[in-house]
Amino acid sequence: MDRATRWRLVLGKQADEENQVPLSKEQLGMDDALAALYEAGQDRKGGLGSSSPRINRWLGDIRTYFSASSVQVMQRDALERLGIEKMLLEPELLGSLTPDVHLVGTLLSLNKIMPEKTRETAREVIKKVVADIEKKLTMPLRQAITSSLSRSIKNRRPKLNEINWHRTIRANLKHYQADYKTIIPHTLHGYGRKGQSLLDVILLVDESGSMASSVVYSSIAAAVMASIRSLNTAFIVFDTAVVDLTPELHDPVEVLFGTQLGGGTDINKAIAYAETLVKKPADTILILISDLYEGGAPTPMIRRMEALKKSGVQVICLLALSDEGTPSYDKEVAARLSALDIPVFTCTPDKFPDLMAKAIKRESLQGLDTE
Repeated sequence: MDRATRWRLVLGKQADEENQVPLSKEQLGMDDALAALYEAGQDRKGGLGSSSPRINRWLGDIRTYFSASSVQVMQRDALERLGIEKMLLEPELLGSLTPDVHLVGTLLSLNKIMPEKTRETAREVIKKVVADIEKKLTMPLRQAITSSLSRSIKNRRPKLNEINWHRTIRANLKHYQADYKTIIPHTLHGYGRKGQSLLDVILLVDESGSMASSVVYSSIAAAVMASIRSLNTAFIVFDTAVVDLTPELHDPVEVLFGTQLGGGTDINKAIAYAETLVKKPADTILILISDLYEGGAPTPMIRRMEALKKSGVQVICLLALSDEGTPSYDKEVAARLSALDIPVFTCTPDKFPDLMAKAIKRESLQGLDTE
């Protein structure tokens, strides 16, 4: 970077109103990140208000464009300049806020520099949000999954409460007894049950800053699924590194504190790790939750996903698992995955149980996307 460009980034857009210093796409991203922080008092759209998806994206951007030491300085400046410092330094104020998913995303993004005296309060705030989402998600998700699993296994000697009456009647219509006006069933069809794990589910979650809400919802969904004996659930988060948080699924709050929102993205590396977890392709569901903005060339990642699908793994890509609608995403990569018959769409948390039910029964996922 030449001296003129450096000074242009330091002084801001107002120092070059005639655009005499051209900026590359990456430098424009740096300029936006700097302006959002240091020109926030001017007429900048949005700003970086607390409990906002924008601050999560900004925290991810600065990790992408600046060195680790610069990121620390900018985060501290954000705490001081944007009014977030008061919230983080006063546990009483933080505890009085109405918790929501966006606030959780903000706290998780800043948890590495959070003052120690506030950390426990932040944990309690996050715990409230987790408990609320669990309450809404647990019963529908458990019912959808257990029902779908039991119906996917044949049982020819069912107990009374396990009989599949519709299938039994259809199979025995030829044994209808006109004199008795009834069917004599020669064969019973039932919903089976097994004690061991029937399916492997791998949740692979992009933890870049824009995916904060998806990380929150997916971690709670993974914790619920991990409590179902018939499923073997793995939960992996990634940016340019891959972290397997499966051992922490007994405590969703610990899972969330194990994430580090923001940074670059290496989806190919994450898929490569997921490949090592696949033992029974035909009995494995892989759900990638990502906006598909790959840090490197996307072709190797797409080839890995294609290979997994050809091996028998059911591959699904969610652009987001949140209530915020469809985020910005790489439309070219999404189109290439769709061409491979890999479903690509946005899913709201309330539709996730239906998604899992249909995936288990290998039914079409049409009608679930929010686009």
